[in-house]
Amino acid sequence: MTPHLVADGLTWTPRGAPPILSDVGFTVPQGQILAICGANGAGKSTLLRMLYRYLRPDAGRVTLGGDDLWALPARAAARRVAAVLQEQPTDFALDVREMVGLGRTPHRQGFAASGARDAEIIAAALHRMDLTRFAASPFGTLSGGERQRVMIARALAQEPELLVLDEPTNHLDIRHQLEVLALLRGLGLTVVLTLHDLTLAAEIADTLLLLHRGRLVAHGPPAKVLTPHTIAATFAVHARVDRSGPTPRFSFHL
Repeated sequence: MTPHLVADGLTWTPRGAPPILSDVGFTVPQGQILAICGANGAGKSTLLRMLYRYLRPDAGRVTLGGDDLWALPARAAARRVAAVLQEQPTDFALDVREMVGLGRTPHRQGFAASGARDAEIIAAALHRMDLTRFAASPFGTLSGGERQRVMIARALAQEPELLVLDEPTNHLDIRHQLEVLALLRGLGLTVVLTLHDLTLAAEIADTLLLLHRGRLVAHGPPAKVLTPHTIAATFAVHARVDRSGPTPRFSFHL
């Protein structure tokens, strides 16, 4: 399949410190999901920041649909890439509908007010994330899981072609974890996300990328990537992989 997202040789080093990411590359076809897994400090969030244009790579290139992502004007990039991060605002004096409406900002010209199409897109995003009943509620009064769903709804309202999510199942109960992952599968978007749970990653992702200390350990279909050897190299634990079911299950020990 033709790659939609291409990362080639991505490297980033903070000033006066060792590299956090070194020569990492991968491709993601249109509409597929890539899950990035690794231990804390492996460079997962740094890699995501290069994809949503928060950190410019010291070396390497990111292209989306053939366009150099870092060569695009900021507003053009914001129309094409949406990010959902672990950090959630808590003190916004906005209700849920207004928060989701912020996703329409890159599509507005100047000080133009939102129109009927914006309202339809916002309503659809609220419905998709089961938030319609909270539309008029102050954002700051919601639980952590509810705020997480608002952030995803805001990203959907942005109508991106690439959706980047940093641990999107954090703060969610089991039911909403499964619902969010099922939603991501049905969006038809190119999705890159980080996950700690290898079982969830194997269930949702078309391909997995394992990182260890900023370097790529393995990249490919979950069945080929998640082996006892690669898990040991990534997480410094021993693993047993049970493949008797439709998706693998894991047990770990030191």
